[in-house]
Amino acid sequence: MQLSTRSRSRRTLLAAAAALTVAVTPFTAGPAAAEPLDRQQQYAAAAAEFGVPESVLLAVSYLESRWDTHAGQPSTSGGYGPMHLTDATHVLASTAGGHIDEGEDPRGDETRPLAVAAPSGDGTVPAAPADTALQTLQAAAALTGASEEVLRSDPAANIRGGAALLAAYQQELGGPVGAASDPAAWYGAVARYSGAGAEDTAAAFADEVYGQLRAGASRTTDDGHRVVLPAREVSPDESALHRLGLRRAERPDGLECPIGIGCEWIPAPYQKYGPRPGDYGNYDLGNRPAQQKLEYIVIHDTEGYFWPSVNLVKDPKRVGWHYTLRSVDGHVAQHIKTKDVGWHAGNWYVNAKSIGLEHEGFAGHGTWYTEAMYRTSAKLVRHLALRFNIPLDRQHIIGHDNVPGTVAANVAGMHWDPGPYWDWSHYFHLLKAPFRSTGTPQTGLVTIDPDFAGNQPAFTGCSRQPPGVPSPPPPVTDPCPLRGSSAVLLRSAPSHDAPLALDLGEHPDGSPGTMYVPDHSARASAGQTYAVAEVRGDWTAIWYLGQKAWFHNPESARTGKWATGFVVTPKPGKATIPVYGRAYPERDAYPTGVPYQAISPLQYTLSAGQRYAVGGVLPSEYYRAVTFDGSAPGDWTVISGDLRYVQVQFGHRIGYVNLDDVQVLPSTVGAPE
Repeated sequence: MQLSTRSRSRRTLLAAAAALTVAVTPFTAGPAAAEPLDRQQQYAAAAAEFGVPESVLLAVSYLESRWDTHAGQPSTSGGYGPMHLTDATHVLASTAGGHIDEGEDPRGDETRPLAVAAPSGDGTVPAAPADTALQTLQAAAALTGASEEVLRSDPAANIRGGAALLAAYQQELGGPVGAASDPAAWYGAVARYSGAGAEDTAAAFADEVYGQLRAGASRTTDDGHRVVLPAREVSPDESALHRLGLRRAERPDGLECPIGIGCEWIPAPYQKYGPRPGDYGNYDLGNRPAQQKLEYIVIHDTEGYFWPSVNLVKDPKRVGWHYTLRSVDGHVAQHIKTKDVGWHAGNWYVNAKSIGLEHEGFAGHGTWYTEAMYRTSAKLVRHLALRFNIPLDRQHIIGHDNVPGTVAANVAGMHWDPGPYWDWSHYFHLLKAPFRSTGTPQTGLVTIDPDFAGNQPAFTGCSRQPPGVPSPPPPVTDPCPLRGSSAVLLRSAPSHDAPLALDLGEHPDGSPGTMYVPDHSARASAGQTYAVAEVRGDWTAIWYLGQKAWFHNPESARTGKWATGFVVTPKPGKATIPVYGRAYPERDAYPTGVPYQAISPLQYTLSAGQRYAVGGVLPSEYYRAVTFDGSAPGDWTVISGDLRYVQVQFGHRIGYVNLDDVQVLPSTVGAPE
């Protein structure tokens, strides 16, 4: 894919930045301040020094990082600090990955396994695009005189660097510079700051910045500084946008993106590559939702950079998902029509009823997801959810880490992205569906919702974890950087010293869960709702994988919100009932010539007296699609049975139980007192 027409070499950009130091006063050391500036003052000082309206500087920073420092750790785009100054080459060597491993089956149908081929090349990760958008830290260093290391690690220097870049961009466009200048005149510089190569994506970023400026904001940063952006009405002058020389991305008819985000069509191939009927890729034709209802939107991360991941989905011998989102600017590429079935979740039942979104990122390498990508993703997901009547809740907007294995043998090999560092609570605020308390301690359900910034579990193995390995090696002990997380630890007893909860799918030997970052066997995540088993002081127990699992939930700092809804429990007379990873029809539902897809239970059971939160009642369905041209018996049809299933929040992943096996009750009935 051709890069932006405005993209220049790193050398050219640095030369331009050096020249601009004549017009933008570089930093010179002065007398030591008696008191260090707080974060609000740092923004004000940088705005005054470089002649940027303080409101513009604050709003741009909010759209990059929400003013957070992330403890000096880079984003997926190699962006550092509150202003997201990018240095992709600095992080490239320490970031490995690739979302799908050799031999893995992203299609998730063991009756027609798809063994993904080994990636081409020497196994190294392809470099990120050589775009100036990914190397702004060097330009900021030239403009300010600060070292690159200081710009990465010192928030005040980072803010100065961002202010200097904005001022330089404004001067290049011939716009007014000055702290008292009209914020409306800075639209072009703000769009340039996004790093976008396409005009619609740059405009979408600038529109978000000015929308935030009009709305205002106030929050405490991840390092404890209170920052306020007062709301003010601004009508930006957008005329400078066209002078940036950005690529005009085409929006062909049928592109399924909402207006207001940057989006393009980069198709995945529906292509035959071998002599056998099943030698085709990398998705299946469908007719959704007319043929079957879409139930899920699955949130993934790519475990790689944007362009290598897009190139992966263009290979018919590998995998297919519907959308890829870029970190630096939130740009979207659509690959598969939503009517068609992608191969992305590793569970054919979920694939057949879902849309898959891949986000440029790494689940456990110390990088963070950008605000620009969160916002674009939320706009896209909300658009799709409203279009297809998919509820905006964590039973239907799920992570890849919430998708169950199809059969017992597949449980341990399922993916765990987007991982414990995806901010689900913030994401659902952006979806306009925040997690709310709808109950009391006696209403029987609890929705996990820790304070993201303050919740910092001591995970291990971020630096050495090989992504997507089906059978993880023994947990490594090198600590991950302490950072905000959506994950809440679950223990076998109400004590911080108690072992973590058990997951026989992840640990068949019966050993407890671990702090190894891919091991989510003893974690609940923000937005997931569970049935309350017991409350004891500051501890709450939930029913989780057939056991009571405890999490710390003190009244002074709740990590869970009381909720109401429905639960299932085994019908009277049933000591245990099976739990499934898919909701397939009974044998009699299959027409002649179509092989029966076994209803195979997982290694877990749901015992009498236990209760699990209901995510919905679903029909039994199997989408038959096994040939390129639909020539097999029953191909391209949905086989439906008389069985019905209840989706439950069984562990970290969802599960399914036969409706005939359970009672569905209001959560208040029989709730712990």
